[in-house]
Amino acid sequence: MTEFSHIPVLRDEAVQTLQPRDGGVYLDGTFGGGGYAKAILDSAACALVAIDRDPAAVARAQEFAAAYPERFSICEGRIGNLAALLEVLGVIALDGAVFDLGVSSYQIDDPARGFSFRLDGPLDMQMGSSGKNAAQIVNLCPESELADILYEYGDEKASRKIAKAIVERRRAQKFETTSDLAGVIRSVVRPDKSGIDPATRSFQALRIAVNEELSDIEAALAQAAAMLKPGGRLVVVSFHSLEDRIVKSFFSKAAGREPAASRHDPAGYARPEAARFELVTRKAVTPGQAEMRANPRARSAKLRALEKLGEKLGERL
Repeated sequence: MTEFSHIPVLRDEAVQTLQPRDGGVYLDGTFGGGGYAKAILDSAACALVAIDRDPAAVARAQEFAAAYPERFSICEGRIGNLAALLEVLGVIALDGAVFDLGVSSYQIDDPARGFSFRLDGPLDMQMGSSGKNAAQIVNLCPESELADILYEYGDEKASRKIAKAIVERRRAQKFETTSDLAGVIRSVVRPDKSGIDPATRSFQALRIAVNEELSDIEAALAQAAAMLKPGGRLVVVSFHSLEDRIVKSFFSKAAGREPAASRHDPAGYARPEAARFELVTRKAVTPGQAEMRANPRARSAKLRALEKLGEKLGERL
């Protein structure tokens, strides 16, 4: 199974936190190259359902399915629709779920997918097989909307300058390739002391906008948490602050750890609902130095986990 030799970020920590058990049913919401899925299936005699919106990932999974007969299945679709996708397979409850958010190495390293500013390719960035692509956003969005995308999804301080440069350039010639767009961005944004390429934040922002990633994450967390059995765990690895903020906020609210309302707010007099979850990770788990040296893409990763409260099966026996 050479296709699945890639080791995803925080794989061992994610599986240890998930605690797969024999007979359990688990979800890998972001199959990618199958690294998490393989580790979960190898750790216990359990069943696993995977989801990926990328047809290439689903195609890779067919070999994977042959290696784990009757224990593995995969659905093509968005994680924001996970409840409906799993219901088709007859899965209505989960013993655990794991998400490895963001773009996969397979997508970044394939120039034809158009995710990387370091590899020349078509300006695409679609994780799935339908919908708008990055070229449509760059070539058609009004300048103000384009600036908002770059700022909100990329935290790009020079968003207005970049948007203006893009609009001026597209009047003469439409953008078609990643190197073309990256070149225009670099022409108006100087490298900073961090050494990060000036195009990094803009490419992140466009990718998130193309794939509507943040709304998908919010929907997926809510649905996965609702499907967990008592004692089931939800484990999420995020890679940038926008993702982690959503995860941290959702987990804190689910565990009843939101800041108390102001005494001047009428909501402060309402009796708080009993928490249905507890935090497994009080602080985010981050990669060690060895992993970051081996895989620089791991440097921003954060793992958080949540467990559903209630009477576990083992406690009733």
